Amino acid sequence: MSSFKSGFVSIVGRPNAGKSTLLNSLVKHKVAIVSPKAQTTRNKIQGIYTDEECQIVFVDTPGIHKPNNKLGLELNKMAYSSVKDVEATILIVDASKEFLEGDRFVLEEVKKIKNPVILALNKVDLISKNKLIEIVDFWSKQYDFYAIVPLSALKANNLDNLLKVIKEVLPVGPMYYDKDSVSAYPESFLISELIREKILYLTDEEIPHTVAVQIDSMKKKNKVYYIQASIVVDKDSRKGIIIGKRGQMLKRIGERARKDIEELLNSKVMLELFVKVEKDWRDSMYLLKEFGYKDTE
Repeated sequence: MSSFKSGFVSIVGRPNAGKSTLLNSLVKHKVAIVSPKAQTTRNKIQGIYTDEECQIVFVDTPGIHKPNNKLGLELNKMAYSSVKDVEATILIVDASKEFLEGDRFVLEEVKKIKNPVILALNKVDLISKNKLIEIVDFWSKQYDFYAIVPLSALKANNLDNLLKVIKEVLPVGPMYYDKDSVSAYPESFLISELIREKILYLTDEEIPHTVAVQIDSMKKKNKVYYIQASIVVDKDSRKGIIIGKRGQMLKRIGERARKDIEELLNSKVMLELFVKVEKDWRDSMYLLKEFGYKDTE
């Protein structure tokens, strides 16, 4: 056991680069919600990978972007603070998309990182081998990465190679969490995220970015979990959209979320959802902290 390695590894990148998908694939468990919309990840989600050789605590961060409200500022602060005091950082890039100003913005932030940076070129299944060679050549000239690993997070292709590279930079250390743990977050947090994921999928345009979810109560009785949760929006008009005509939208959100929550808890679940309005919560430091989006570091 003396050669057992452990450490913390952050995953950074632009919104929608595939950070949460990569985390879920690495730990082989859904610990971070996924959607095609930006700012899906709002917290530093911790996923845990353990084998006989090592334990890696992955920190999936909000996508780094140019913020336009206090929530955006806090999300960036979370992302930046996650790369401190870790053994390595994975910069994940969508290799199927053109290099744009947003990529340059993230790259300049990554250059400030003191620990080894591993470049994960994601979605390589969507491009040709010749194109991949060009992209690897381009990125190798941008920064002295510890390693460049092409992969597909969605299809879990070449993740073994990424893990091999990470293990190279890990120090000898203890097992921080039980070997069966896959997340450092409490079940209530994961449940709130699963509810928010369904809202992201089922609603359009501005709605996803104006929503927070709070677990009001969670009790177990006769092998059944009884959960009450509040969906928080910032305007009365958006409350109506979340509820939907004759409550149909809220019902659809609840039905889809309940199935995932039952899988998470391995138990029958009775889920009751409420919708409430907190005016301009994304610019309220008090409410950002209350909803868990204010970085405390």
